[in-house]
Amino acid sequence: MKKYILAALGLMFSVQIMAQAGLKIGDTAPNFSAKDNSGKTVDLKELLRSHKSVVLFFYRGQWCPYCNKQMQHIQDSLQLLTDKKAYVIGVTPETSENITKTVAKTKAAYSIVQDKGYAIMKSYGVNYVMDEATVAKYKGYGLDMTKANGNADNVLPVPATYVINSAGKIAFVHFDKDYSKRAAVKDILAVL
Repeated sequence: MKKYILAALGLMFSVQIMAQAGLKIGDTAPNFSAKDNSGKTVDLKELLRSHKSVVLFFYRGQWCPYCNKQMQHIQDSLQLLTDKKAYVIGVTPETSENITKTVAKTKAAYSIVQDKGYAIMKSYGVNYVMDEATVAKYKGYGLDMTKANGNADNVLPVPATYVINSAGKIAFVHFDKDYSKRAAVKDILAVL
C-alpha cells in the first residue's frame, strides 16, 4: 500500500511540475535586458515605454525546421506587427554564429537574443534539459547540441510565444511542449 501512495504522490508531483511550466495570461512579464544580434540593447521595460506591446518568442535553433518556418511567418508579417506598434524579439540558446545562419535562412529583421545562461528562458518558465536519448538521436542526425549552443548543458526552450502589453502583463500565451505546434501570426495580431 505504501508503494502505491508513494507512486501516486510522485505522479501528482510530476503533473504539478508540468502544470507550472510557462507563464499565464495576466502574469507580470519578467524584465530582461540583453544585446540582440545587431548589437542593440533590448530592455523590456524600455521597449514597453516606446511600443504598445512586445511579441516575445523562444526558438530552439537554426537546425529546427519548425523554428525556421515560424520565424519566416513572423518576418513575412513583420510590417503588420509593427503597424500595431509591437516590437518583436526572438530568444534562443544557440550561438551567435548560428543566429547568423538563422537570419540568413529566415531573413529575420527583428531582434534575436542569445540567452547564454538561460536567464530569460528560466524567468519565462520555458527551459528544459534534453534527455540523453534525444541528444544521442540528434547527434546521429548530425546535430551536435554542444556546437549548436556553445555548451554541453543540452538546454532548449519550449517554443513558446508571449505578447506583453504596455502595462508589462502577459496578454497572449502559446505554450505547447510539442515543438511542431507554434503560435499563428493571425492569433498574435488579434491580441494586438
